[in-house]
Amino acid sequence: MPGQEDTFLKAMNDGHSAAWDQEWEKAIAAYRRALQTSPDHPKALNSLGLALFQVGNIEEALQIYINVAKISKDDPVPMEKVAQLSERTGDLRTATEAAMRAGDLFFQQRDTEKALENWVRVTNLNPEHIQAHSRLAQVHEKLNHQQQAVREYLAVASLLQRAGNAEKSQEMVEKAQTILPNSSEVKQAQTLLKTGQLLPKPIRGKGGTGPIRMSQVKQLQEPETKIGSGLDPIAEARQKALTQLAELLFELTDDNSPSAQERRGMSSLMRGTGGLSLEQNDQVKVIMYLSQAIDAQTKGNEAQAAEEMEHAIDAGFSHPSLYFNLGHLRFKGERYESAQRFLQNTIKHSDYALASQLLLGQISAKKTQYAEAALHYLEALKTADAAIVPLEKADDLRLSYEPIIEAQQSQKDEAAQKKVCDNIHNLLMRSDWREQLHKTREQMPKSEGGMLSPLADVILQAQSSSVLESINRINQLARLGSLRSAMDEAYDAIQHAPTYLPIHSLMGDLLVQEGHTADAIAKFSVVAHAYGVRGEVGQATKLLRRIIQLSPMDMPTRNRLIEQLIARGQIDDAIREYLELAAIYYRLADLDMARKTYTTALRVIQQGSANREWNVHILNRMADIDLQRLDWKQALRVYEQIRTLAPEDTATRKQLIDLYLRMAQTDKALGELENYLTYLESQRKAEQIIPFLEELVQEHDDQPLLKRTLAAQLHQAGRTEEAVEILDALADALVQRADHENAADIINQIVLMNPANVEQYRQALNQMRNG
Repeated sequence: MPGQEDTFLKAMNDGHSAAWDQEWEKAIAAYRRALQTSPDHPKALNSLGLALFQVGNIEEALQIYINVAKISKDDPVPMEKVAQLSERTGDLRTATEAAMRAGDLFFQQRDTEKALENWVRVTNLNPEHIQAHSRLAQVHEKLNHQQQAVREYLAVASLLQRAGNAEKSQEMVEKAQTILPNSSEVKQAQTLLKTGQLLPKPIRGKGGTGPIRMSQVKQLQEPETKIGSGLDPIAEARQKALTQLAELLFELTDDNSPSAQERRGMSSLMRGTGGLSLEQNDQVKVIMYLSQAIDAQTKGNEAQAAEEMEHAIDAGFSHPSLYFNLGHLRFKGERYESAQRFLQNTIKHSDYALASQLLLGQISAKKTQYAEAALHYLEALKTADAAIVPLEKADDLRLSYEPIIEAQQSQKDEAAQKKVCDNIHNLLMRSDWREQLHKTREQMPKSEGGMLSPLADVILQAQSSSVLESINRINQLARLGSLRSAMDEAYDAIQHAPTYLPIHSLMGDLLVQEGHTADAIAKFSVVAHAYGVRGEVGQATKLLRRIIQLSPMDMPTRNRLIEQLIARGQIDDAIREYLELAAIYYRLADLDMARKTYTTALRVIQQGSANREWNVHILNRMADIDLQRLDWKQALRVYEQIRTLAPEDTATRKQLIDLYLRMAQTDKALGELENYLTYLESQRKAEQIIPFLEELVQEHDDQPLLKRTLAAQLHQAGRTEEAVEILDALADALVQRADHENAADIINQIVLMNPANVEQYRQALNQMRNG
């Protein structure tokens, strides 16, 4: 129906527009609307799969591509996506089968390069896949890739020999000899066959380790997820840490992954800017250590796994998942001091804070340091309690734990301290800990005004009411405008609870209301530092943001805020602060500091879990600075990296061509132009070619080759009259400059287009050649 078709097209256009702007959530919503109208439309499904992948929803993206592959059985692209995503999730069997099928489909479409790529993927996942090796051998032979063909024929020979087919194995070796008679590998294989020895087994190709380790992790997790309804906090964190390590290893070893390509491109741009990026040599070591660690841990050899992880840290690798995993292993091995040292690196990270505090509490309890253990357990309860309440109430709930922790610090009764540890341990160290916390909270009396009471009140019956009453009186006085009286009340409260930080924050608010902004900033800064030392990164972050609101140009505070955000794992928020900091430097005309800040942000993106879409945004800012400084060579390098990350970015392509022309590198400009036109044709976006060329010609009217390229495209599109008009004017201009040789080339191009008045141009061409 026309109405439904219009709805579908509008939704698809909305999705494409959002995807172009890299607003992937909007794109997902639009593509889902399109699929409501046409549920089995392959293009809509493919687009949705890509958008889901971009936001990290790999499981749903995989299911989408599986459905597309069933609908479009002859299309190799969705099958290739199924292989790539299955490999990413550790489902190697599906990945192998899909990659094999994708290779066959690409070959049927005569896309030999993609076929080879997929068959190589199969042999990386399963080095003993004889069908894939056979396909590779035959195609490499046809393409005259002699060395590769010989290697694959020998692989087939080895597998046939081990399958008991000696005659066929000998035939494959002879086949390899006909291709490269003097190959040392072939001669060695012939010698082994003659002496009755086994040929070497095919080995796994580069980049094949990451998927294998991911598969091992998946197998390790499966038995656990079947026991009960869930996992205790430490087991959850352990599972997450091991999965993250496998994903990191996957990215490090997969040369074709987007992140690997980004790392290779970024390394040259960030060289000499700091120590966050691994050198190539160290990266090889890290890959080896992580691979061996995951392999050992999945096989139950935890002592060896811990040693390998320590080697990875010594090689320069740093990630919260590694520190937690290592801390947990050292705890299980009763190496408590070592475990404490590693866990201190993870207590601020949202993924591992709860489990780390529980482990540190257990360690202190085992060392009979019950006072310290009780504090760790209370911090763990605070984190767990905040995790099960609505997000908008979590910060206030955390604050309500402050007087309880304050009171616990003055507790001297060892039996009471031990009871705190035991009660919280029994409440949290269970597979249904979330359900248990919810049940406990439901049984608590309701507070007035919708405020949530901390679960610690039930466990400790803490006497913190006097401090809370003081805060209520301070707020009441402030609302009445009695700021001096409110401040006096705050000073009185501090006498009873000097380390209760919410009162200090409240004093800062009073100072702001009194107009003492500098004093308020000093107070907030001290309180933020105290929260940071305690590991309360969320509260420290809130106060640092408050300081920046009061004093936007406070650079040290903004840098502290960025450090806190990174420590908390909020990498995207940290990147936003970096961008704001760089923008401030830019407004101050300090271009060097602005660019340095952007470079630092790039390094953080490469190390952390930030959205990779930041890369293009930041690189564009860096390139803009380079252009302003007239550093065209550096701008070229940056734009080339953007082109690698976003080949569809028209503005970047124009900038590259423009820069090459400015630097009188016409050949490179034309090469870049041809590359982009080829890309547009491969993406079925040929309709964008002529408008793109018209803009280029308008901006570079003195470049004959651009005009000739535009004319050729116009002719190809059936607009021959327009093409001839452009070339005719160009030829006239060249004749006026006495450039008869190039003018003749232009007229010859017109003749080849065979316009209606072609004879006139033939005569003009003959006159030029004879004159």
